[in-house]
Amino acid sequence: MKNLKLYIFLMAVLPWLSLPLLGKQTFRKFLPGAFFMGIYLMFEGRLAEKRKWWWFPFKIKPNVLGEMPLIWGPFFIGSFWIMKYTYKKFNLYLLVNILIDSLFTYYGLDIFKKFGYVSLVRLTKFQLSIVFLFKTLVLYGFQFFYDKVIRRESDITNQ
Repeated sequence: MKNLKLYIFLMAVLPWLSLPLLGKQTFRKFLPGAFFMGIYLMFEGRLAEKRKWWWFPFKIKPNVLGEMPLIWGPFFIGSFWIMKYTYKKFNLYLLVNILIDSLFTYYGLDIFKKFGYVSLVRLTKFQLSIVFLFKTLVLYGFQFFYDKVIRRESDITNQ
């Protein structure tokens, strides 16, 4: 597609425009979890590249994952929004993530494939859904652990 670079740039940048709407407290509270997931996704991307789970023919630069715009754009900012409205409501959190991940897996992926941005290789859409479900649990688990153990310790030392 002719304007693929423009679309990918917009996909990475547009979610950031919603950041001021989150509020400082929400940003501070969920930054560790969102950042952890960004790093986690980068490692997962390298593993997926080696195991040929999916393929990004689009490269930003050599040795830079093609999914970086997805990781640090909609996935990163989306983590804040989902956590803001669903954290401490696990069933709702799970439902929202399943819906969003399913929309991406069963519809968004087809659009990206038509653009020439990504395609699944050794993973079926169902298997990708399981990968997304695992990431959903990891993000919630990390944020819960961070709040109970790390934040609690810093609250105690600040008193």
